[in-house]
Amino acid sequence: MSSRFPEIFRRYQATRALSRTLAAPLSDADATVQSMPDASPAKWHLAHTSWFFEAMVLQRFSKDYAPFDPAFGYLFNSYYEALGARHPRPRRGLLTRPTLDSIYAYRDHVDRAVEAFFQRAFCEAAGELIELGCHHESQHQELLLTDILHLFAQNPLRPAYKERASDEAGEATPVRFLAFAGGLAELGAGVENFAYDCERPRHRVFVSPYRLADRLVTNAEWIAFIDAGGYGNPLLWLSEGWAKRLAEGWTAPLYWERREGAWWTMTLSGLRRVDPAAPVAHVSYFEADAFARWCGKRLPTEAEWELAAEPLPMRGNFLETGRSRPAAAEGEGLRQMFGDLWEWTSSPFSPYPRFRPAEGEASEYNAKFMCGQFVLRGGSCVSPKAHIRATYRNFFPPDARWQFSGVRLAEDS
Repeated sequence: MSSRFPEIFRRYQATRALSRTLAAPLSDADATVQSMPDASPAKWHLAHTSWFFEAMVLQRFSKDYAPFDPAFGYLFNSYYEALGARHPRPRRGLLTRPTLDSIYAYRDHVDRAVEAFFQRAFCEAAGELIELGCHHESQHQELLLTDILHLFAQNPLRPAYKERASDEAGEATPVRFLAFAGGLAELGAGVENFAYDCERPRHRVFVSPYRLADRLVTNAEWIAFIDAGGYGNPLLWLSEGWAKRLAEGWTAPLYWERREGAWWTMTLSGLRRVDPAAPVAHVSYFEADAFARWCGKRLPTEAEWELAAEPLPMRGNFLETGRSRPAAAEGEGLRQMFGDLWEWTSSPFSPYPRFRPAEGEASEYNAKFMCGQFVLRGGSCVSPKAHIRATYRNFFPPDARWQFSGVRLAEDS
């Protein structure tokens, strides 16, 4: 048996328990509704992550496994063409049945089978897929909260997912640009620890000297962009971004609204006044790029970001802090590189040199999306800490706004 058996087993149990904890404040109605095609109901997240272990591990490696309900394979497959047909993504919110209780029973069924499999038939190949499934579920834990925020923001009552005392407004320090020498650098994940296939192989790149902002762009700085007419100046925007801005009527970050002359924003704790010192959140790549142009700066490349982040300790405002919203930068030096907000880079999500996708059905996990997406780095305030690393490559289309995404500026040195 693999020496990593205890580690993977503990990770599995902790990951599965956390999903139930995150869903605990939700009613069956909360967990059923889908607010837009890009978001999924919480009930679907809970079921899909169980389907992943069922389809990828149990049905392949456990000969005596009996599915909880054969119909669930159709309902809760996401995009795995090799594993069969699926319920259309934009219609996930129409699944009033199975109930939330049934989904929990499904999770219990899968958990019992996986834990029995650990004891009887654990093997290295299955262990790798279970570890992938745990990280996959961590992604969906983050998405569950991201999607609930979008759902609750559509409700005129502005309900809170979880009540939390108001945070005191922070105080932003003036932004400083820190110099990095660049040069020939190694980037990407090694083979020692878990990483997604898109983070490999580790390879060498040449990075020109550059300077990176020591903190994320703040709400106060974004308000200055708004007040200066940034959303109305086509000279700042990429053509596709300008068309999207006009079509969607963007005039401020997602969830912002004006009340009695002040900016307010929807959070997982309900509607709150915008903290000027906190980093601006829920902005698209198009908005981030336009803001950078307005400042006379640019967005960093993912190589620049990783080169700066690699030596830093993994500290930040993650899911475990319980804050569930970005906080003002504290301390000195390069801050907020991990946690708080995913940071847009100027790099398209494309394969590294000599990239090889994962084998089997898992090859559909990342490789098929390497077109039309941009890379984000660093994790967010709703990312589980153990899921994030300096090499992690998140990716979204450039018009995505409902993710916990923010902006760090860069410039040539």
